[in-house]
Amino acid sequence: VQLQASGGGSVQAGGSLRLSCVVVGRTISSYALGWYRQGPGKEREFVATVSRNGLSTYYADSVRDRFTISRDNAKNTVYLQMNSLIPEDTAVYFCAADNSISGVSRRPDYWGQGTQVTVSS
Repeated sequence: VQLQASGGGSVQAGGSLRLSCVVVGRTISSYALGWYRQGPGKEREFVATVSRNGLSTYYADSVRDRFTISRDNAKNTVYLQMNSLIPEDTAVYFCAADNSISGVSRRPDYWGQGTQVTVSS
């Protein structure tokens, strides 16, 4: 199973980006999916997760009401829509897949390679 993230870039504060992560090798209907991020000099932190059936989502407090996670099983893809971006959102964003029903754990079974998001003030 491989996860291929894309969609990162540079944006000014207040802008938006949409990250995508394509899962290759197995249908994503078997997995809970999520996103983590790692900012400069910081530890990797949880951002958002969506359950296997797509009905439940959960967000870190720092991104709730600004970010939206979604999945498209037909495209084997998970998305992260990021609005109202702030400089503190600057990080490498990693997608993750877990053999779980409700959401990704702290140690997901699979990681993507990461995509850089830079937000300037």
